[in-house]
Amino acid sequence: MVRELIALEPSARVWIFASERAFSYDELDDIREKLHTFLEEWTSHSKALLTYGNVFHRRFLAIFVDESMAAASGCSIDTCSRFVQSLSNELGVDFFQRNWVYSLQNDEIKPWKLTDLKQHYQNGEFGEDTLFFDHLVPNKEAFLKKWLVPLKNSWINRFVK
Repeated sequence: MVRELIALEPSARVWIFASERAFSYDELDDIREKLHTFLEEWTSHSKALLTYGNVFHRRFLAIFVDESMAAASGCSIDTCSRFVQSLSNELGVDFFQRNWVYSLQNDEIKPWKLTDLKQHYQNGEFGEDTLFFDHLVPNKEAFLKKWLVPLKNSWINRFVK
C-alpha cells in the first residue's frame, strides 16, 4: 500500500539508488508510474507493505518501507532489487554503482568518483562545508535529517584525508 512519506513511521527503512545522469521529465513520469505500480503490489510473505517511493533531484530513486504492519523479508527485498534492476535496464543507467558520490553545489548535482575524491578536494573543487548526499541513511528519519550533510559530517570525508 502506497502512502505519503509523511504517513510513514520515522523508522521506515529506505533504500536509495543513484543514477549517473538526471532523468528527463518524460522518464520521470514513466519511472513514477512503474514505481507506484510496483509499490502497490509489493508484498512480504503475502502481506501488503506500507510503502512510499519517488525520484528526488531527477536522479535519486528512494524506496521506503514502514515495517510497522509487515516486515520486508529477504525475498521481498530481492523482489525490489529486481524491480530496480529492470528500471536500470530500461533506462540505460546503473542504479547499483557504489563508487560514486554526489554533492549539491549552486543548485547543481555533481558526481564524484570515490577514487578521485581526494584530488578534487585538494584542487579546491569542493570543501568541508560542501553538501554531499549520504545514500547509506537507514530510515526515513535519517533521510529527512541526514541525507544531505556537509562533507565534514559525512562518512565520505574519509576519502579526502
